[in-house]
Amino acid sequence: MSTGVRTTKPRTPDRAASDFTELAAVVRESGLMRRRYGYYWTKIILLPVALGIAIVAFIVIGDTWWQMFTAVGLAVIFTQIAFLGHDAAHRQIFVSGRWNDWISLLLGDLLVGMSYGWWRHKHTRHHANPNKVAADPDIDLPVLSLTRDQVAKPRPAFARWILAHQGLFFFPILLLEGLSLHASSVRRVVARERVERRWVEIAFLAVRLGGYVALVFLVLSPGIAAAFLGVQLGVFGVYMGMSFAPNHKGMPLVPKEARLDFLSRQVRTSRNIRGPWILDAVLGGLNYQIEHHLFPSMPRPHLRRAARLVSEYCESRGVPYTATGLIEAYRIVVRYINRVGLGERDPFECPLVAQRRAI
Repeated sequence: MSTGVRTTKPRTPDRAASDFTELAAVVRESGLMRRRYGYYWTKIILLPVALGIAIVAFIVIGDTWWQMFTAVGLAVIFTQIAFLGHDAAHRQIFVSGRWNDWISLLLGDLLVGMSYGWWRHKHTRHHANPNKVAADPDIDLPVLSLTRDQVAKPRPAFARWILAHQGLFFFPILLLEGLSLHASSVRRVVARERVERRWVEIAFLAVRLGGYVALVFLVLSPGIAAAFLGVQLGVFGVYMGMSFAPNHKGMPLVPKEARLDFLSRQVRTSRNIRGPWILDAVLGGLNYQIEHHLFPSMPRPHLRRAARLVSEYCESRGVPYTATGLIEAYRIVVRYINRVGLGERDPFECPLVAQRRAI
């Protein structure tokens, strides 16, 4: 879809401030913000049904090592449900905020075992300042160093060796991501800070996490049960991590003192993943990260159309728009993480910030 603009315009401060407003108007006129109730109700019904069928199959199959395949299937279903919960949390499904909240609680807390309150608290800060040092929680990770300041922290020689090779450990670390998501959720709902619907979340998480583990050990012998949980959590963590990692890792970091206009801040720090429509389903629409950051409440089915419109618009305004293949994105992520670990100076400094410093 054409925006009708072909020439590149200089982005003065006033022009930059109005660019997003103009783009938003084009998007609304194109009908890309309208709700997709049929699409989402189908997913809201079919995914829990798929989960129910998988659990019945798990019980019927019984105590056998063949259950490792069931564990993989459950991990995929849990991840797809998490993607749907992500859509609801961004108000993509219903007009009513209350309906979206409760769908997020049911999908996230009760079915997946991830706290909606914890996710919203963390994810809102990420959307406000993607890849911004000291502001984006997604670049402040306990097991990886993504900035110079993190690398500069004192640590033992062995830990520094691991840091210098951290890109090699990135994918193995994702095996623990599922366990980390559950643990972070529990810590959040029992913390002293204020949590909306605390007791609802505690009840849902207790049923999901406690009931699930109890069922696994009731159906399987201890050894097989432990292996089952390891496979399910490992595949779930890798699937979740590999879906989110290409979105921002290896894109420019924005210094904490920098001030960028909304369009530049969201587009320059995000990366889209090119691919066929099946990739949209596999990655839950996260492969359109630029459009998602610009329009978080845009329903997932509209993102592919929006990507064509936004990329053309950004080109006309001289705003770099990044889209790569999935494998290339993973290469960039691993290479970037390794370069940071080796202590190279500003491996991916924000080009706009660098340009302003040179003036």
